[in-house]
Amino acid sequence: MQIQSKQFNNAQLIPHFVELLNQGHTVTFKLRGFSMRPFLEDGRDCAILSKHTTVHRGDAVLAEISPGRYVLHRIVNIDGDKVTLRGDGNLNTEQCSLADIRGIATAFYRKGRSTPDYTSGRKWRIYSAIWTRLLPIRRYLLFMLWKVHIKSV
Repeated sequence: MQIQSKQFNNAQLIPHFVELLNQGHTVTFKLRGFSMRPFLEDGRDCAILSKHTTVHRGDAVLAEISPGRYVLHRIVNIDGDKVTLRGDGNLNTEQCSLADIRGIATAFYRKGRSTPDYTSGRKWRIYSAIWTRLLPIRRYLLFMLWKVHIKSV
C-alpha cells in the first residue's frame, strides 16, 4: 500500500479544526512554521488541541489574531479580556481577546516519538519555565540555534 500525503495551507484547514474543537473533539495536526522553536519544529512535530475552558499565562493556545490568521503561541500575559501571545521562537508579541482563543494545546508529539509530551507534564513545564525566563537573551540563543540548523541542513 502506498501512502499519499497532501498539504493544505492554514487558512483552509484551521477553520475546520476550530469547528471540530467547538464540537468537543480533540484535533491532532502536524505543525507548520518556526514560531515555536526551539521546542517544536516545522513539519516534524504534531500538536494535540482541545477546546479550552480556562487559559493561563504560559499555556500554548491556538488563537485567531486577525480574521483568518491563526497562531499557535504561548500566552505571556492576560489583562482583562486582552491576551498577549508570543511564539517561543519569536521576539515580538501578538494581541487577541479571550474570545479569539480557539483551542489549547494539551500535548505535542515531538521528534518522531509515538508518545506525546503533555503540557501538564513535568518535562514540558520545566522546559517552558526555563525558556520563558531566558527572554532577555532569547535573541542570541535563537540566532545560534538558527545558525546551527542552517549548517546541519
